[in-house]
Amino acid sequence: MSELTIRTRGRIGHITLTRPKALNALSYDMCMAVERAMDAWRDDASVALIVIDAEGEKAFCAGGDIAEMYATGTAGNLDYGRKFWRDEYRMNAKLAEYPKPIVSLMQGFTMGGGVGLGGHVSHRVVCDSSQISMPECGIGFVPDVGGSYILARAPGRLGEYLGLTAARMGPGDAIHAGFADHYIPQDKWPALIDQLAASGDVAAVALAAQPAPDSPMAAQQPEIDALFGGEGLQDLLNALHTDGGEFAAKALKTLMRNAPLSMAVTLEMIHRLRGPSLTIRKALEMEYRVSHRIMEHGDFLEGIRAAIIDKDRNPKWKHAHDSVPATAVSQMLMPLGADKLSFEEDTTMQIAFIGLGNMGAPMAANLAKAGHSVIGFDTAGTTAEGVTNAATAPEAVAGADVVITMLPNGAILRAVAEQVIPAMKPGAVLVDCSTVDVDSARAVAEQAQAAGLKAVDAPVSGGTGGAINGTLTFMAGGTTEAFQIAKPLFDIMGQKAVHCGDSGAGQAAKICNNMILGVTMIATCEAFALADKLGLDRQKMFDVVSTSSGYSWTMNAYCPAPGVGPTSPADNGYKPGFAAELMLKDLRLSQQAAESADADTPMGQLAAALYTQFVETEDGKGMDFSAMLPRFEKRGRG
Repeated sequence: MSELTIRTRGRIGHITLTRPKALNALSYDMCMAVERAMDAWRDDASVALIVIDAEGEKAFCAGGDIAEMYATGTAGNLDYGRKFWRDEYRMNAKLAEYPKPIVSLMQGFTMGGGVGLGGHVSHRVVCDSSQISMPECGIGFVPDVGGSYILARAPGRLGEYLGLTAARMGPGDAIHAGFADHYIPQDKWPALIDQLAASGDVAAVALAAQPAPDSPMAAQQPEIDALFGGEGLQDLLNALHTDGGEFAAKALKTLMRNAPLSMAVTLEMIHRLRGPSLTIRKALEMEYRVSHRIMEHGDFLEGIRAAIIDKDRNPKWKHAHDSVPATAVSQMLMPLGADKLSFEEDTTMQIAFIGLGNMGAPMAANLAKAGHSVIGFDTAGTTAEGVTNAATAPEAVAGADVVITMLPNGAILRAVAEQVIPAMKPGAVLVDCSTVDVDSARAVAEQAQAAGLKAVDAPVSGGTGGAINGTLTFMAGGTTEAFQIAKPLFDIMGQKAVHCGDSGAGQAAKICNNMILGVTMIATCEAFALADKLGLDRQKMFDVVSTSSGYSWTMNAYCPAPGVGPTSPADNGYKPGFAAELMLKDLRLSQQAAESADADTPMGQLAAALYTQFVETEDGKGMDFSAMLPRFEKRGRG
């Protein structure tokens, strides 16, 4: 018997999965057959819309057929799985972007690959038997086939909860979480298909829809948001341990069964993707970074062994739940370079990168690894992996589609702009990633625009670690057109890019962000020093504050106390991830901007004064900005 049936019927193209005994699990051939049908019907005027359904009562599609991936992977053949995922993800993107309506009818189990098939189309229908979930963390994988796209868009912290626990959604939950659109009882589906075939009018779906059943998850949303709102896996585990309630205990029990690395990576993926720049392609490209590496460096093969091969339900995960290295997460999500999942024939650019210092060099290297042609220049003669060096800045920018600068201050930016703008080709984009004063950013943008160029000021947050691992956040100012040209490069170098407004808005956002960071780090260090003097154990303080109203990035993700919380510069003798003198520079920029705008910023002003004292008259220069803690430890109130 065939695995699926593809035919036209009246005005519809009709695809039916026909493997009910295998819960309609997707094979590679099924994926390719679906794609071929979509390609054939795209420009067929007789086909107004597509319907995708499945035989059997138990499942629309319970996932991908992973037994062959295990067999080939354990034999050392990693290419089979990579090809499967690569081609399946391209098919998922086509479903999401298809120019004609597609109706999916999802009864019973819809998991993993089933979500990729039915969860991205224009009209997603569920019924009373529908049970939708993303169970990948239980087998050492991550939510894929675009599942991370839906999870990142789910209300509140429901995406984290669903991605890590694999909780099953009934029809009401699926609609609430964004995995489905309409509730129609299954006995009404045959008549609906007949009507669609006769009329070709997809409006019949909404007309047939009935009020969705209640969503238990919607009622639990406040509790889910509170328990799953942490920055990292350890934060979630801490919150669940501390809560003590029945819901938290059940969720914790599930998490303790799942692969720790998979959950940590899933959490990081959702956090990186969440935001206004999210697209299905961005999600799939990030998922493929993990898929490409998961058999070789993750727990996927062990998870399949324990679940479906030996069925002992006793996987030996690579890491303990409380000690997943941040580097392991970053490595799974680093850009793939030439192996990157691509949706177009050729998306490469000619890029010039001016300023190959501690930040610029790894950023340029990541662009080169992603397949772009990068020519670099730095007055110190430094180089970057995969980057061709030029003798001068004007030589580097000649013929470049995009010129990126990463420079120390506004005066140097203005001087470099004087050299490179006349040498750039018409229509090219100048992207300045330096942190400089707003006036310099706007002056350079005006100069570029007067020369027939596009300009973006896009300072970054994330430090050298973010530059190396491709996890920076870009705060961009400039025209929408210029931002859209630069955005694919931001996606390679970072985890998020926010278009903040016109020229100078990126610098304004960075200055405001780092003023908050400087102030909160001082407050965090003061609190630890006070706790010491009050006889409060630092770990106990962290356990309370990290899950209470004192929660902050400086406490939970970058704790200044050695041996407490995730690994940070404090655990490495305060060697800088973000140097104190750089924080001082940013705080001074914030106060310069505040004076120019006549803004009252007393906390920012005091933070600037404290960091000035720390850097210029104490021992803070060359130390991480969190080294304020040992400073406060030594000082009394006088």
